[in-house]
Amino acid sequence: MRTSPAASRARLGHAADSTVGRRHSLVGMSQVTAEDNRPGAVDRRSPRTAALLVVAVAVAVLVAAVLVAATGSRPLVALGLPDPGELTNVGLPAMRALAEVSMVLTIGALLLASFLVPPQKSGYLDVAGFRAVRVAFWTAAAWSVAALLMIPLSVADALGRPVTDVFDLGLLVDLVPRLATAWAWTLTSVFALIVLAGTRTVLSWGWTAVLFGVSLAGPLPVAFTGHSSSGGAHDVATNSLVLHLLAASLWVGGLAAVVVLAAARGSDRTVALATAVPRFSRLALVCWAVLALTGVINTVVRIPLPALFGSFYGLLILLKVTALLVLGVLGALHRRRTVPEAAAGRTSALVRLAAVEVLLMGVTMGLAVALGRSAPPDTGEGLPSRTEVLIGYDLPGPPDLANLLFAWRFDLIFGTGAVLLALSYLLGVRRLRTRGDVWPVGRTIAWLAGCATLLVSTSSGIGVYAPAMFSAHMAQHMLLSMLVPILLVLGGPITLALRALPPAGRDAPPGPREWLLAAIHSPVSRWLTHPLVALVLFVGSYYALYFTGLFPLALREHWAHVAMNFHFLIVGMLFFWPLIGIDPAPRRLPPAARLGILFVSVPFHAFFGITLMSANSVIGGDFYRTLGLPWVLDPLRDQQLGGGVAWASGEIPLLIVVLALLIQWSRQDERSAERGDRRADADGDAELVAYNAMLRRLAAGEEPFVVDERQQEDVAGHTNESGAAAEVTETPRADGGAAGR
Repeated sequence: MRTSPAASRARLGHAADSTVGRRHSLVGMSQVTAEDNRPGAVDRRSPRTAALLVVAVAVAVLVAAVLVAATGSRPLVALGLPDPGELTNVGLPAMRALAEVSMVLTIGALLLASFLVPPQKSGYLDVAGFRAVRVAFWTAAAWSVAALLMIPLSVADALGRPVTDVFDLGLLVDLVPRLATAWAWTLTSVFALIVLAGTRTVLSWGWTAVLFGVSLAGPLPVAFTGHSSSGGAHDVATNSLVLHLLAASLWVGGLAAVVVLAAARGSDRTVALATAVPRFSRLALVCWAVLALTGVINTVVRIPLPALFGSFYGLLILLKVTALLVLGVLGALHRRRTVPEAAAGRTSALVRLAAVEVLLMGVTMGLAVALGRSAPPDTGEGLPSRTEVLIGYDLPGPPDLANLLFAWRFDLIFGTGAVLLALSYLLGVRRLRTRGDVWPVGRTIAWLAGCATLLVSTSSGIGVYAPAMFSAHMAQHMLLSMLVPILLVLGGPITLALRALPPAGRDAPPGPREWLLAAIHSPVSRWLTHPLVALVLFVGSYYALYFTGLFPLALREHWAHVAMNFHFLIVGMLFFWPLIGIDPAPRRLPPAARLGILFVSVPFHAFFGITLMSANSVIGGDFYRTLGLPWVLDPLRDQQLGGGVAWASGEIPLLIVVLALLIQWSRQDERSAERGDRRADADGDAELVAYNAMLRRLAAGEEPFVVDERQQEDVAGHTNESGAAAEVTETPRADGGAAGR
């Protein structure tokens, strides 16, 4: 039942009247009780909860500042650089802790509004979601201010000058792009400001989910510029840190958001908690496991295990491990005791235990900031090699067949993604078979082959040599942008998910199946899968990447290399999905049009390969010359070899696409003919009878008319023929054959 706009504003709270009043489309989807109509009853958060969040932020800030100040950690001074002063030495970790805690709280609030509590049936946020977005506004404001202040603090720290000396706009504009840490905080502040602006205007579930995605980009810039981004094994260390920070943000922020929801007032709280608490409990378990695994990987990569004991850096790691174990125990208590009670509306135990968790998480985040400010201990292993500094690891030798097949280095992002995609697909197939449904074996083979190709292209010898040799890079490019997407879209993952995932039901909150449908039919999806847009993205990426300054950037920076590989994969999926994908696309073209678009892309691809083979200058030549691999004596020749790989290897995937299109075209004709036969059997071939009647009238010189169903029986009894028009006695088929009447 739809209520009036005034009642809807009352349900969102007295403080939201002016906001909702300007948006007449936000209408409540359920009855409003007398308690809800009391001004401020729904929207007023418990003062104790607000105080808890403030205390958690203060704890993180104080722990970071006190640890840095007490230990006298000066990583840049230890390298022989000037001391920027106490204000920077203490203020930088304190401000970073404030920025990161505020960012995590923002992510958690948007997570709650997007996926933990249900929206209204109209697609707009319900009370709990609207309240969470408003919380996100205030935390995003703190995040924005702290991130902006981190820019001059980072510049002062890098230059070894007091922060008051760098508060000059012209100086900052000149220096920030040259300093990785300052530039990272600039990007972080941009994400924070976008989220801040969005939380003032967003009211629909779809745009809230988009805003949540933007907030998840917040931890990434700083993650790619810390200790993990330099030195040996920085590829593994950085990838593990990215996963570590994302898991921590979802876990800590989500818990804080659930605590705020549990402490809120209003009759809608019980309904929202019944959905939010079980969902977050499952997410928290996954995040804890990811945190533990990536933390161990990052620690092993950075320092040897014996160095954990006897150094301040190792002590901080041990304290973080202890806190993580305690948080795991508290999480187990949640799952056993407080989660069932909270789902039933009894939240006191949840709030008490979660309050302890939030405070402990604040301490842990303060430890993490202090850890990032501290220098790892000297392990006596000497300086890393030039190759290790540039790409993160030493190469085993020339790229012969043995090294390409057996010199594996598991990619934590793409390799893990390939394994998870394969396992998820097999679980979906198993669910279908359990209930007696049939899933084509060919689709399963195509999907698993795509996942295996993704794993091989990023973790085998091809992935190992790709950052160091243009020819290996081009082989990886062709696999990621063409072969992997072709195999994946032929697997029909969306169709499998829609059949395997249970529907939410009419009165139940939307779940993963509904989220997937919303993503497929979103305006963004329709625009990106438009044939012309996908064609421009697919073809234009070759020229935009290699014939501008983007490729040298991707060679030098690990984050750019990861983004480049993601771009290859996503653009390939967007291009081949509407062409040969099994899944229903937002825009589905007839087979002839799809074949035409494919043939349009072929000349651009061939010309790209020929251009590389005939070039006289090396793309990214400075990087390759600095790397100086002994088996790459002529980088230009290696580039020409890469151009040949691009020109030749593209033909095999294109052949697969053409064959898939022809097979799909043939099967479509067969299905159309079968439908025509079934329709003819059901209605007595009424369409053919009407067509024959029209021919007879034309032969008799009469005006043609459409025979309706009441006349068809009489017309069918006529057998008179005359002139050149002969009666059709067989039903035309789409494949050129005929079916007997």
